[in-house]
Amino acid sequence: MKVLLIHNFYQTSSPSGEDMVFRNEVELLKKNGIDVITYEKNNDDIATAADKFRTAFATLWSRQTYKELGTLLKREKPDIAHFHNIWYLISPSAYYACKDAGVYVVQTLHNFRFFCINGLFMRKGRVCEECIGRAPWKGVTYGCYRNSALYSFPLGFTDAVHRVFGTLRNRVDAFITMTEFGKKKFTECGLPAEKMHVKPNFLREPSEPHYSHDGYAIYLGRISAEKGPGILINAVNIMRLRLMNRLHVKIVGDGPLKNDLEDMLKAGGIRDIEFTGRKPYQECMRLLQDTRFLILPSLCYENFPVVIIEAYASGKPVIASRVGAMAELVEEGKTGLLFEPGNPEDLADKMQGMVENEDACIEMGKNARKVFEEKYTAENNYEILMKIYNKLLAHSS
Repeated sequence: MKVLLIHNFYQTSSPSGEDMVFRNEVELLKKNGIDVITYEKNNDDIATAADKFRTAFATLWSRQTYKELGTLLKREKPDIAHFHNIWYLISPSAYYACKDAGVYVVQTLHNFRFFCINGLFMRKGRVCEECIGRAPWKGVTYGCYRNSALYSFPLGFTDAVHRVFGTLRNRVDAFITMTEFGKKKFTECGLPAEKMHVKPNFLREPSEPHYSHDGYAIYLGRISAEKGPGILINAVNIMRLRLMNRLHVKIVGDGPLKNDLEDMLKAGGIRDIEFTGRKPYQECMRLLQDTRFLILPSLCYENFPVVIIEAYASGKPVIASRVGAMAELVEEGKTGLLFEPGNPEDLADKMQGMVENEDACIEMGKNARKVFEEKYTAENNYEILMKIYNKLLAHSS
């Protein structure tokens, strides 16, 4: 079997877990003897105003992609083309190149970009589903991409055109979503349920579990509004004002809200939170191993935050918002706790409960490791992926 893996990398300044998932899947297939070739683009190449102008048109249909892929497909003759991200340099023209070459197409659905201009189903700090089932012209009007109708228009136009032509329905043979929540939501968006498969994310080289800790909790990810770091800061402050047990929290990462939140801490005299900045991957894993628990206060739908299974592998429970797939991935009272999205008081209660019940916290961490070993190893993932591939190839025999 020969597989072509296709991915458009995000900008280095805005890293995404999708990039890591793509790399992991490439190595997973190679390790198991699959003949792998890749077609890659990188949004770092969108650097100048002229680049952005050209990309606005290429997002709809990249002639360069269609031509390059056509040459690659003719030379390599893969059995399957497996897509991860096509935005913004690859474009939907890649699906047509693959189908015109007679190659089966698989698309992993990492986010909602095909149906929502910002990919999050979120507007003004809340979940928004106004564009489900219809072209996202409201998203253009609202300026859902970068708070700009001008920037939003090319994405809305691209989505509208390819809905008319049925690109996803007709040019993709199988969709992969990471959770049952994702499967349900994408089906609501109009994708055919019979083409939908659930395959979770996995870790290629998981950390060893540590059931002890150094007394702190950790937030690990992008520091942006939809991820809810402000909710976390308010929750820590509530614990302080209630004279509860003090909890030191490390916020690891970078993003557009970092400076504003640091200013908020200084103004409020809050010393229980430490911004560490972005750290190398191995150091992030070490910090996870030494934490009490991971906190995910997201306000938006999350399809499958890889950091959840990184925490599970490290033997750590997770406190997460009861929203999107996180309500499915975190088993209440078994592998962590769930709180009402956007409610810092509820989050403070859950963090306090973890601190006060040390034995329960450790037990949830042990359960988390067991769940990781049962569901999220590379071996399990490869087996699921092969079933999806082989089901497609069986149609041609």
